[in-house]
Amino acid sequence: MKGEANVIFAVATADTKGNELYYVRDLIVKTGVAVKTVDLSTQPLSTPSLADISPQHVARFHPQGEAAVFSADRGQSIDAMAEAFRHFVAAQHNIAGMIGLGGSGGTALITPAMQLLPVGVPKVMVSTMASGDVANYVGSSDISMLYSVTDVAGLNRISRQVLGNAAHQIAGAVRFAVPESAEDKPALGLTMFGVTTPCIQAVSEALSAHYDCLVFHATGSGGMALEKLTASRMLAGVLDLTTTEVCDLLFGGVLACDETRFDAIAATETPCVMSAGALDMVNFGHPSSIPSRYADRQFYHHNAQVTLMRTTADENRQMAEWIAAKLNHCHGPVTFLIPEGGFSALDSEGQPFWAPEANKAFITALEAQVKQTSRRRLVRLPWNINDPRFAQAAVEALQQAISKEN
Repeated sequence: MKGEANVIFAVATADTKGNELYYVRDLIVKTGVAVKTVDLSTQPLSTPSLADISPQHVARFHPQGEAAVFSADRGQSIDAMAEAFRHFVAAQHNIAGMIGLGGSGGTALITPAMQLLPVGVPKVMVSTMASGDVANYVGSSDISMLYSVTDVAGLNRISRQVLGNAAHQIAGAVRFAVPESAEDKPALGLTMFGVTTPCIQAVSEALSAHYDCLVFHATGSGGMALEKLTASRMLAGVLDLTTTEVCDLLFGGVLACDETRFDAIAATETPCVMSAGALDMVNFGHPSSIPSRYADRQFYHHNAQVTLMRTTADENRQMAEWIAAKLNHCHGPVTFLIPEGGFSALDSEGQPFWAPEANKAFITALEAQVKQTSRRRLVRLPWNINDPRFAQAAVEALQQAISKEN
């Protein structure tokens, strides 16, 4: 591969995993792809590191300097080196892919920086932690977690195979990268839940001739992925019509976003149309998992592992205030469409979650809290969110928002 941009960064704590790191490096080199080794050792080395990029070099990227990284407390050193590595990665412009090797400490060191890389840049993490819950390591990124089977603690008949597969996986992903097409349409991000599917399908169908519609399942991680692409300025517009993750954040559901939800829209001023999709429900698992404080609430058993709880008027007021505070930080073109006929398929006349007074509490609080401008608008619509007329209004609102930016 030619050019500085085609460099794989192979990363590990070389004081304990040097043999594995250089084994992976040598296999990648044999494929013809350029590679640089990065040593994230957090303890002082008796001899200079053999890696292309030393731990001291990475440590200098810590906001408080190298001395903040190399301390007597191992936990503090790992946290500090992880922060330094994030700043190091953010300053690089030649990373075509990244492969990391580690146990629990190494995985915690490497993956936060991996998450900074744009979606599509190949990322492989060989880890002893990969067979468990990897949500914190992967986040909203496209990191490929590969279980090491044995500990990453020496080369043996198992580790050679696993590390070899990982080395060839990252090399192949870089060498045979999918080229960007000049004919690719601009991308839109849309959020969907099962109970808002008709709306999103109608919107996607109406816009697909001119846009690449990327639909994200509003399950917490889906919203995070949408935020990441928005922050990376990979989207021409956003139709964040299913904002149900806010319910779970505020009231203890299992599909929660985090406190940064909607911040990417504010930061990038990406044209956006939002709505109250599925704000009528909090998501829980099996009924036995529901907190006892909700024992007297209204539930809908979606399936054996998913139980939905209807939000109350007071909860709707709280959600409206939370969302309004976010909207008031948005200075780009953003329109919030209010579906007066219901927030989901379960929230329409005759359906289990039909509760107009609860929805009215949301609408009243939102209108009281949002500081409307020519670019920050609230629009009431008399339909349920899944009504075809609502979908058409969403399409028109997005087109208007995008036209203002062009």
